[in-house]
Amino acid sequence: MNVRVLGTGSWGTALAQVLADNGHDVIMWGISPEQINDLNVNHRNSAFFDAPVNENVRASEDIHVIADADVILAAVPVMALESVLKKAADEINQPAIWINVAKGFHPVSHKRLSQVICEIIPEDKRRAVVSLIGPSHAEEVILRLLTTVNAVSEDEEAAAIVQNLFSNSYFRVYRNTDVVGAEIGVALKNVMAIASGILEGIGQGDNAKAALMTRGLAEITRYGVLKGGKRETYLGLDGVGDLIVTCTSRHSRNFMAGLEIGRAGGAAEFMKNNTKTVEGIFACKAVYEDAKQEGIEMPITEQVYAVLYEGKDPREAAHDLMNRDLKAEN
Repeated sequence: MNVRVLGTGSWGTALAQVLADNGHDVIMWGISPEQINDLNVNHRNSAFFDAPVNENVRASEDIHVIADADVILAAVPVMALESVLKKAADEINQPAIWINVAKGFHPVSHKRLSQVICEIIPEDKRRAVVSLIGPSHAEEVILRLLTTVNAVSEDEEAAAIVQNLFSNSYFRVYRNTDVVGAEIGVALKNVMAIASGILEGIGQGDNAKAALMTRGLAEITRYGVLKGGKRETYLGLDGVGDLIVTCTSRHSRNFMAGLEIGRAGGAAEFMKNNTKTVEGIFACKAVYEDAKQEGIEMPITEQVYAVLYEGKDPREAAHDLMNRDLKAEN
């Protein structure tokens, strides 16, 4: 199949290699001449990886390469997604399957990302939207280490196409129809990953992180179910699976952001100087504001929000979580 990747970042590159390994025609579109030249000439994306990239992965600065694509994979940061989609909508000539791989919410409307794609890409240029999401780090996929994710869509035929497009001996794709639940799960786990990094940064250990992940999963599930997701989704790849990998790995930008904030004793310097995409920062604000309005109890999210946006000391935030009113676990 003709697959085009919007973005030449780490995740887009790793997924482009999966597609090339599977024999598909894949071209990446990007705005960095250095990265595009590196991919085409050196078969590397040295801005992100030391590893070589499949020589059949090509890259271009000309967005017209997407014109006749069967499948378009959107692999750009959430902050850039809307503008890139609008540009892409002007170029595509036929209905394509659009794949979202980002994890978060629109920074202004707070809508889920598949909703954003459906709003921007006209129906005559959109066969279906599928989110390819789950516990995965680009740094491992580029090395062809074993990984499993979900193709999530209400269109089961399109999800099956994406499943078969990507699946191979090291990259296994399952299917899920719970779009609401899955997209909320992979977005909210980034908030918990920031909290996990903060705990390590202030000197806490495995006990604290185990508690954080367990109670974080309860919080994600509570919010997701009330927003229309299915409870069982949160026991799968887009719930507990993604939560574990993001809360425990130094490949996670969200965990590493929390670690830096915890070590610094506050978020002010990080928020002022950070240049990396840390989706949990935006997701935290979106979910905090929505939960407040809807009356949904989100104690961990509330404390992360207080650290990020209100200048609260991370140690005080941890203290306040531990000293909430005692209750039964369920």
